Amino acid sequence: MVIREAIPHDEGIMMHSKSKPRGITRRDFLYTGSMAAAGLILGCATNPVTGTSQLMLVSEDTEISMDRQHSPHQFSADYGVLQDRKLNEYISRTGQGMASQTHRPKMPYSFQGVNAVYVNAYAFPGGSIGITRGILLKLQNEAELAALIGHELGHVNARHTASIMSTQLMTMAVVGGVAAYVGIRSDSSNAGILAAQLGLLTSGVLLAKYSRDNERQADELGMSYIVKNGYTPDGMVGLMSILNGLSKNKGEITQVLFATHPMSDERYQDAVKRAQSAYAADQGKPNFRERYMDHTADLRKIEGAVKEMQTGEGLMAKQKYPEAQTSFSKALQEAPEDYAGLLMMAKCQLAQKKNDEAKQYADRAKEAYPKEAQAFHLSGYANLRKKQYEAALQDFTGYETRLPGNPNSAFFKGVSLEGMGKKDPAAQEFYRYLKQVQEGDQAQYAYRRLKQWGYLK
Repeated sequence: MVIREAIPHDEGIMMHSKSKPRGITRRDFLYTGSMAAAGLILGCATNPVTGTSQLMLVSEDTEISMDRQHSPHQFSADYGVLQDRKLNEYISRTGQGMASQTHRPKMPYSFQGVNAVYVNAYAFPGGSIGITRGILLKLQNEAELAALIGHELGHVNARHTASIMSTQLMTMAVVGGVAAYVGIRSDSSNAGILAAQLGLLTSGVLLAKYSRDNERQADELGMSYIVKNGYTPDGMVGLMSILNGLSKNKGEITQVLFATHPMSDERYQDAVKRAQSAYAADQGKPNFRERYMDHTADLRKIEGAVKEMQTGEGLMAKQKYPEAQTSFSKALQEAPEDYAGLLMMAKCQLAQKKNDEAKQYADRAKEAYPKEAQAFHLSGYANLRKKQYEAALQDFTGYETRLPGNPNSAFFKGVSLEGMGKKDPAAQEFYRYLKQVQEGDQAQYAYRRLKQWGYLK
């Protein structure tokens, strides 16, 4: 929904700010497009993998900058970096070892396990890579973990995301704000609608959607990287076997995985052939199964809880909230301090308008993982519904301190301040929100308030 009464570009908003706000005009959009078109002349670069020239309108510095801006939001959407510090350090060591054997070894790589329970791994263009608990439980040895990381490193090294973005720029298909990140897709599922109402990102919303050609190249690069790092090529074969099996029985836990990483029998067969031909001499290299099992032992102890969370998320997507609550309750009986489980339950309570209960679970999540941001947002939302405006403001401020960059923080802080009767600071927050977002019900609300309060001439 677009703001029907556009902010006039020859009128200012009378704010206590030195910067004069203005909307996005047709002239601005055409200028951006013309700059992109001009970039076509100078926008060729040598692909670090193939050595050939390709269209590239996104510099390496931009890749890194975008990564640093957006990857923290994806990690938070996935309930933060693993609370299991030893497992996360193991993932990081494995990844850094792999990165040293790639075509772009000097990129600022970061390898994180995340608390999400759906099955996926993903890479941002500057080298930040996330791996969910859901897929860690599917792997059987370190060679398969290395293959998973190697595949994501393949995307980074072949600059797949930058290439996709360059194509989008060429067609002027980029919009402002957070949604400028390549691969953002509207999530029309019930789970996505709930997340939007809460002002949260859904898992996978910031991730690039790769083509089958991208996937094939990442598979090939991943196998070469694991062999260079001393692993058996069967690590990639095993990974492809796992993914191929999951693709034949698709469900909620693999929805994001196969939306962003299309799978096929061909990918599995290609891995088998490559392992038996190009890397036949490397078949005897180790897979380090025992080491992987040792480091994932604590995670596997709560596998039952993870499965209940997966079931609960699937039920949430179908709006079966009481049934989802039952699954989350079972999960929390097994893992009572699990941050993701606590927040899933908080969302389930919010979906049922049980604001007091939602607040309780969000507060427990704050205690379980005080550095992570999402619990503060959910607590703030529950407080808003309870009309506890001062507490809500404290929560949204706490969220923004931990994770700046979500425009919804400004909107909800504005609503909180409005509830406290503080129009001037509320208007400042609404104005800050509108500088980043010009569409949707929240933008309409913020605009109406600014006009009603006389901040628009």
